[in-house]
This record gives sequence, structure tokens and C-alpha cells, in this order.
Amino acid sequence: MRKIVLLMAIAASMAVAACNTVEGAGKDVSAAGHAVSNTAEDAKH
Repeated sequence: MRKIVLLMAIAASMAVAACNTVEGAGKDVSAAGHAVSNTAEDAKH
């Protein structure tokens, strides 16, 4: 029983960490997209 609870706790913590990692990667990709858009706008003028 203790092993099952321990494994569930480990799995839950890994799932939360994965969500934070994906969110951070999404923010990085979004920032890169904004930088490209801004550079393209500057090049037009």
C-alpha cells in the first residue's frame, strides 16, 4: 500500500513538473514569434 501511494505521489509531481515545462516552452516560442514579427514590421518601414 505504501509503495502505491509513493508511486502515485511521484507520478503526480512529475505531471506537475511537465506542465510547467510545457508552459515555459510555450512562452519561449511565443516570445520568439513576437521578435520575428517586430523585426518584419521594422523591415517594412
